[in-house]
Amino acid sequence: MALFHLHVTQVKRSAGQSVVTSAAYRAGEKLYSEYYGEVSDYTHKGGVVCTDILLPPQAPNQYQDRATLWNAVEKAERGKKAQLAYSFDIALQNEFSLEENIALARQFVSEQLVGRGMIADFAIHQPDKEDGGIPNPHFHVLCPIRPIEPDGKWGCKQRRRYRLDEDGNRIMGEDGKPLFDAVPTTDWGSPETLEHWREAWAAMVNAKFEEKGLTCRIDHRSYERQGLDLLPTVHEGVAVRQMEAKGIPTDKGDLNRWIKRPTTFCGIFGRKSPA
Repeated sequence: MALFHLHVTQVKRSAGQSVVTSAAYRAGEKLYSEYYGEVSDYTHKGGVVCTDILLPPQAPNQYQDRATLWNAVEKAERGKKAQLAYSFDIALQNEFSLEENIALARQFVSEQLVGRGMIADFAIHQPDKEDGGIPNPHFHVLCPIRPIEPDGKWGCKQRRRYRLDEDGNRIMGEDGKPLFDAVPTTDWGSPETLEHWREAWAAMVNAKFEEKGLTCRIDHRSYERQGLDLLPTVHEGVAVRQMEAKGIPTDKGDLNRWIKRPTTFCGIFGRKSPA
């Protein structure tokens, strides 16, 4: 059955997460974290069918190397509670071939993320289902939160916008220092941008359904916005929750996010399944 899921979280040190570990898991690779002095080895992980790093024009070519990229991100962030990367997990469709799913994922990443100036490290997963269950092909994308400047150097996440009085003078606080607000330098973390990404992905998938002559469609709106009841989630267990807390996605965690967040299921004949 067709499925919509596009969920974005952050990889952050305040949650005890390492972006190098997150990248190693998604890509099924062995990477060394210079920040933590640790090796994360996920070369045994199955189901990783395609990985790639796409760069905007201003990014140094050396960032096409996964270890170089994410160690550079770790080095650029000095705070103990630093926010390191946006983490996307997005459902692919069983109605499409592996090649069609890869092409759709690459198109979305290129147009919607790299097109906004983001560096995108993506991996397509197609886990084997030994129990005979329905496969859940999906892809992950990691994007540094800190933008890349035109000169190829890391930019600022925020800038100061000083508060001004009616005469245009800076308003001073009780400590004698000017008051200011921290303003993001990009729109990547805004609710409007997330809504745009969700709608754009649904439109791409639905266009592919139409191209293939399938009447099935997906909807980027949440269950609540559609007036539907949520499906029950599956039990995760201690091991799964520990992995998720470290920023390592799991099949059960992915499934529960798909159930909790967005949106509708439909069969290949376009009929919505019961909520």
